[in-house]
Amino acid sequence: MITAGLGAVGTLLLPGLPAFAAGDEFDQLRARFTALPSFTATDAPFADRLSALGTDASAIRTAMAPTASSLWPDLPIGSVSGRVTSSYRRVLQLLDAYRYPATGLTGDAGLAADIVTALDWLAAHAYTPTGSNYDNWWDWQIGTPQLSMTITAAMFDKLTPAQVSAYTAAVDHYVPDSKVASYTGSSTGANRVDYCLVYAMRGIVGKNAAKLALARDALSPVFPFVVSGEGLYRDGSFIQHDSIPYIGHYGLILLDGVATLLTLLKGTTWTVTDPQVQNVFTAVDAAVSPFVHNGLTMDAVSGRFIASGSPGDPRNTDDHTRGRDAVSTVLDLAACADTASAARWRARAKGWLQRDTYSPPLADPALSLPRLATYAAVLADSTLTAAPEPVEHRIQGGADRSVHRRPGFALALAMSSQRVAFYEGNINSVGENQRGWHTGSGMTYWWPSTGNGGQYTDQFWPTVNPYRLPGTTVSTKALADGAGGGLPAQRPGNTWAGGATDGEFAVVGQDTRGVQSTLAARKSWFCLADGVVCLGAGITATDGVPVETVVDNRNLGATGTPALTVDGTAQPNTLGWSQDFADAGWANIAGQAGYVLLQNTTLKALREQRTGKWSDLSKRGPTTPQTRRYLTLWIDHGTDPTGGGYAYLLLPGATATATASRAANPGITVIANTASVQAVTDTATGVTAANFWTAGTAGPITVSAPCSVLVRESGGRLTIAVADSARDAATITVTVARKGYTTASGGPGISVLGLDPVTVIAEVGGTLGGSRTITFGTGSTVTPVRSALLPATADSFVRDGSSAGTNYGNDTQLVVKNSTTGYSRRSLLSFSLSGVTATPRRAVLWVNGRTDDSAGTQTTLTARAVTAAWSETGVTWNNQPALGSALADAPVGATAEWIPLDVTSHVAARYGATGPLTVALTQTDSGPLVNLASRTGTAGDRPILEVLY
Repeated sequence: MITAGLGAVGTLLLPGLPAFAAGDEFDQLRARFTALPSFTATDAPFADRLSALGTDASAIRTAMAPTASSLWPDLPIGSVSGRVTSSYRRVLQLLDAYRYPATGLTGDAGLAADIVTALDWLAAHAYTPTGSNYDNWWDWQIGTPQLSMTITAAMFDKLTPAQVSAYTAAVDHYVPDSKVASYTGSSTGANRVDYCLVYAMRGIVGKNAAKLALARDALSPVFPFVVSGEGLYRDGSFIQHDSIPYIGHYGLILLDGVATLLTLLKGTTWTVTDPQVQNVFTAVDAAVSPFVHNGLTMDAVSGRFIASGSPGDPRNTDDHTRGRDAVSTVLDLAACADTASAARWRARAKGWLQRDTYSPPLADPALSLPRLATYAAVLADSTLTAAPEPVEHRIQGGADRSVHRRPGFALALAMSSQRVAFYEGNINSVGENQRGWHTGSGMTYWWPSTGNGGQYTDQFWPTVNPYRLPGTTVSTKALADGAGGGLPAQRPGNTWAGGATDGEFAVVGQDTRGVQSTLAARKSWFCLADGVVCLGAGITATDGVPVETVVDNRNLGATGTPALTVDGTAQPNTLGWSQDFADAGWANIAGQAGYVLLQNTTLKALREQRTGKWSDLSKRGPTTPQTRRYLTLWIDHGTDPTGGGYAYLLLPGATATATASRAANPGITVIANTASVQAVTDTATGVTAANFWTAGTAGPITVSAPCSVLVRESGGRLTIAVADSARDAATITVTVARKGYTTASGGPGISVLGLDPVTVIAEVGGTLGGSRTITFGTGSTVTPVRSALLPATADSFVRDGSSAGTNYGNDTQLVVKNSTTGYSRRSLLSFSLSGVTATPRRAVLWVNGRTDDSAGTQTTLTARAVTAAWSETGVTWNNQPALGSALADAPVGATAEWIPLDVTSHVAARYGATGPLTVALTQTDSGPLVNLASRTGTAGDRPILEVLY
């Protein structure tokens, strides 16, 4: 990702770019690509920035001393690929000083000559058409070619055709068309978009139509939503590097790169026309915005970049710098969005910029001039009213992340599971984020609504105790640097990570596992109006070391001395002080938060000063020691606990007086806190919520299978939100001991079975942990339905080619694939409707499976009507029944899930007919093989026909 100068992500999409005109499309594209932002050079903050740019460029120019081995003495070429990219980055700085006004070097002919000299030297000695890769592939295939083509485009009129040809030949050598031949390896997600940017730049500079067409067409695999693995999910989750939640870095690169190409190519022969590009725009509201708070992008979705280098290093950025990336991404997408979305997003961006008082964006010396101009224009736009922080809860099931936004605070939860790694670290030759082991063990980030935006910015990662991250339950077993990291990073064995939300409040849970540890724990968070109830149960380990739950660990800065009050008594503020508080009732850190203990426990406290270095976390990090103060509150579960637990209420921003008041009358009742169920009720909000780790009852709620349930009763309304956080069920029945409701309104996939007591059936399969929600006391009059969950009475798959006469009716799997002769398969399933006693109102075919093919991980399964008879033990490809109309499509990914197919029309048409009902499963387009459990397969995964009547 280029972060400064021409070609920077976010540079091209400023208002006022030249309109595309008739004539040579390549020349017009180059003019569009190299256009400078509009601003008044004598105004603040531009005057000082331009002057500084000139000063820096002069120093770079003076230091340039071409030899056989280097362009600058401190950047020798030959072993470290980053030095090649850094050399081009310095040339870009020279170019900026040459092209921007009021730098003192603007239009300097001698500087132009030096820039060309530098380009020629690099093309001859560093980035050549015959060179070999060494060190990091990214420099050769993304970083350097983007910079090279950016500079070449801007200097085009001062270069000979031979020079342009030499520079583009190097790009063709290192980034051949084959890099995007398949959507695999490093050519996915943000990397794929970066490749497309390279092809587009190269096509513009070299006037090559085929490269521009490739840039456009190779974008298409990025657009579809995914249901497993890497990519963008419907719920806003974004995964890259196999299993890392990454909207805070790679996701922003992807989105901004797409926005750049959309705007650059708009109105040309190469306009992006793929209709699925609209999925990218959904990411602003669902993926990016939930994790931006007062101008910072939360570390919970930024992978190894929380500690890959050091603040100020272009390879690593703090949360506020990544917040700038988010602001720019949103503004860039707004520039090519519909009018209503653009206005909403620009208002949101203005709010972020205004509220970032910890690190004011316009004062950021590393901010590129294009971004500076964009931000200044947004802030000065009197017609634009800044949008406030939202009040909402978001759960991203694909990323195991949750965000709670209230008027007084914002809070994020980072979890892990079979789908999402513990953390990302220790990749590349420089390590990076080598002590992020426990960041996926329920780490709880929170910020007050105003101020204190530096909690995780101010040297947090090199100085915090990595075994005592806020909110986590961990074994204190010593871990080696990088343990569990790598690529792909290790994932825990648990499936449960997620929860249920009504959009404002939530219950979230994690069946926690330890990194290279025997630790297991059931953790729940109940996100309410002014705080979060935190429960832990079933805490067990056999590592031979203590296990701890960290209530909080606040970064106090270099000199902070906020008072700690426990049960009304102020504690010493001496560094090194520690104390155990048996049966503590409450604690408060002045100016930070309150903590109410909801069960008898010993609260431990420590005030300490810690020193660390960024180089402890990344080999390329600075070695300068950093020192910060911390106040840590934790619960010691002892060595090798069996069935340990905890219960406390976190009150962000609460004073000591407010904390004491809540401790006296918490308004919270812990209904259950066991390894089977964790549940609370809150009188202030009317919320009763539970994580059922097994089927059972808690308070008024009874469930048929493990799930998360939130019930909110207030103002004559009853809202029920249900989610399959374990990702193991097709449907779940929930009963709430309430009655008297006659109307209801709900989203898809949840139906009313009864009103006394209130009983619903939620179709949770295929939601990827998403919530099904219904509200009683509003909407239409309720007519309860009956449900039937019917097992398959016969199933088989058939295969063409040499197997066209073979029957597979006894197989434990059903297989589907549309491919070349000999490899195509279809599956058939039959069900008896004899137990359905009224006309079906809804029918869903549930099958459980995943893709299992080296050709890809994502495909679409199609259900088709079948009316002819067939035999489970006799059907083959040759005698299979004819396929009828398509009934429904459903996505399939590489993780085994329940897959729902709406077959209502077919079931209703066949109701009352003689014989069984049959559905065929096919692929319309060619795709990877799908393996599904058959009726003789693993119990619990067998096909089901759900009929509501």
